[in-house]
Amino acid sequence: MEYFVAPHSIVRRIWGTADTVLFVFAGAAAEFALNKAVDWLYFTGRLPADPLGRLFSTVDYARRIVFADRAGAERAIDTIAAIHAAVEAKRGRTIPDWAYRDVLFMLIAYSMRAFEMLERPLTAPEREEIVEVFGRVGQRMGIPGLPRSYAAWQAARAQHLAEDLAPSHHTTDLYRQYRRHLGAPRYWLLRGVQGMVVPPLVRAMLGLSKGTWLQPALSLYRDTKQFALSQWAKNALLPTEYQGRIRALDNEPVALAPTGCPYSGTRTHHAK
Repeated sequence: MEYFVAPHSIVRRIWGTADTVLFVFAGAAAEFALNKAVDWLYFTGRLPADPLGRLFSTVDYARRIVFADRAGAERAIDTIAAIHAAVEAKRGRTIPDWAYRDVLFMLIAYSMRAFEMLERPLTAPEREEIVEVFGRVGQRMGIPGLPRSYAAWQAARAQHLAEDLAPSHHTTDLYRQYRRHLGAPRYWLLRGVQGMVVPPLVRAMLGLSKGTWLQPALSLYRDTKQFALSQWAKNALLPTEYQGRIRALDNEPVALAPTGCPYSGTRTHHAK
């Protein structure tokens, strides 16, 4: 069977572990709030209404791509493209190419950062592989101007951070929704994790600390990942109703059921 992502790929290891997936989306949740195209995530109202549900919908799509065979992964990518096209038609505007690239760049950046925080430094070939895999996702979606190497991605990522981020009233509102849905203790834990994983510019724009107060807990967490303490720590990040979905992140998906998308919140059963 031909896979979109090779069975022994570092990308599968990253996206097959709840620890790293949660750290990836802690970082992405911070940077999304600053992106100049965040208004697209507000257009349907789905993201502010249910930010945690949208997070898991995005995770579901990413994992469908990473763990499916090539045909299944391509169907999932085509579904994402179709959903975005429908939102564009409804709004009467086109999502800019740079916004699509920004999302891919975030997934690349935080996949690397989360893995290195929780596991070990990545090798040069592993970095190239992560860029290549997400580049193929973007190519399937028809996104132009994608970098083809880690060095090219680094340059494009730096340009994105300099040009495409700015605090707005959406930033303030999205963080208000994070706090409302998480509760105060989990919200401050989220901000601590975000401060550890995001780039300095993002940290400064959001007024995040460096999360140094979490470093001792992170060290203990790495040393006890195989024990019950690790699951307790993962459960501490999100409310009780999501604990089953958190546990499921440690397993390869067994079914590629249709799911939602952060832009639409719809359930799509086929690609366009």
